[in-house]
Amino acid sequence: MDELLKNHMFAAHAIAGAGSVTFSTLLTYPLDSLKTLVQVGSGSGKQQLGAAQILDRVRILSGTSGLYNGFGWLTLARISGLGARFGVYEILTAFYKDGREDNYVHVSEAFTAGIVAGAVESVMSSPFEMVKVRKQVTSASLIPSSSFVAEKRAVVPSIARLLHGYTPDQKALNHSVELLSTLTSKHPNMTGALLEYPWMMTGSGRPPPVFHVRRPSDVISLEGWGALWRGLRSGVVRDSVFGGVFFSLWQFLHQAMLDWKAVGMDPAPRSDDEIGPLSPLAVSLAAGFSGSVAAAASHSFDTAKSRSQCIVLPKYISMERRLLKWKRPGRRFERYTGIHPSDRSLLSRGIWLRTGRSGVASFLLVGVQNKQCRREAR
Repeated sequence: MDELLKNHMFAAHAIAGAGSVTFSTLLTYPLDSLKTLVQVGSGSGKQQLGAAQILDRVRILSGTSGLYNGFGWLTLARISGLGARFGVYEILTAFYKDGREDNYVHVSEAFTAGIVAGAVESVMSSPFEMVKVRKQVTSASLIPSSSFVAEKRAVVPSIARLLHGYTPDQKALNHSVELLSTLTSKHPNMTGALLEYPWMMTGSGRPPPVFHVRRPSDVISLEGWGALWRGLRSGVVRDSVFGGVFFSLWQFLHQAMLDWKAVGMDPAPRSDDEIGPLSPLAVSLAAGFSGSVAAAASHSFDTAKSRSQCIVLPKYISMERRLLKWKRPGRRFERYTGIHPSDRSLLSRGIWLRTGRSGVASFLLVGVQNKQCRREAR
C-alpha cells in the first residue's frame, strides 16, 4: 500500500478520474435537473408538465443558473459513487481473472460484479443525492414570504429545535385556531398552545414544504440522520441494475470489437493481449451506448428514489410509524424495491432525459479518462 501511495501514477489517475467526472457532470447537469423535476413534478391528481414547461418555470423563478442548483452535491456524489463502483468492480474482476492466461472476463461475471459495485455506489452517494434533489426542486418552487413575524418573547423552542429559522404560515395557523374556537373550554392562548406541538409547526398540521428543508443541517435536524439515506431500497436496486447492465453490455461490446479487429490477422492471436488496444473513440461510444441502455433498464427505480427523497418526514412522524408498526403499502415487489403504489403510472417519466444524460456522461467520462491516461503514458 505504501508503494502504491508513493507512486505518482496513482495520484495522477485519481486526479484524472475526478476531473473527468466533474467535466461530464458539468455538461450534463441541466438534463439531470430537468429529469428530476419531470419525475417529482408529476402526480395522478395534477397536471403533468413537460420538459419545456419546466425549463420555462425554472428560468422565470431562478434564472438560467437555476438549472445548476445542487451541482456541487451531485459532483461529490458522482466522485464518491463512481470511485466506489469502478473500484469494487476492478477488485471483483481481479478475483475472476486470477489464474487465467489472459485478462478475459465473462459477460456473466461482469454482470454480477456490476451488481455488487452498484449497491456499494448507492450507499456512498445517497446522502449527496438527497440534498441535490431538494436543491433542484427549490429552483422550480415559488417560495412565499411568510407573514408570521415572531417576537423574541414568542419564539417557540420546539420549532427552533426542529427547523432553525422556520416560521409558520399565519393564514394556516389562524384557520386552525378558528376550527378549535367552537370548543366550550378553550385555552387562553390557543395560538401559543398549538405551536408547542411539533405537529403544528407549519400551522396546518402538514410537514414543512421540501424547499424549506433543503440543507443538510435542516434535514438532520427535522428528519434525523437516517433521512439522508431515504429511498435507499430503490437506490440500491437502481444502481445494481445499472451497474450489472452497464458492465456486462460494455464487456460484450468490447469483446465483440476485439473479435472484429482480430479477423484477418495472420497469425491468429492466441489471446486478447495480442490483438492490441482498441480505438479510444470506439471504447467511448460503447460506454455511452451501455450507459444509455443501463439507464433505461433502471429508470423506474430512479423515479421512485427521486420522489421518495422529496417527501419531508419529520422525526415525530417516523416515531409514530414505528410505535404503530406501520407497514409499507403496495405489493411485495414494491415494498422490497421502495416503489410507492401511487407512483405506478409515473415510473417512466423523464426516461428519455435520463437515457440521454447517462449516455453522454458515460461517453465523456470514458473519453476524458482515456485521453488523460494516454497523455500521462507519453
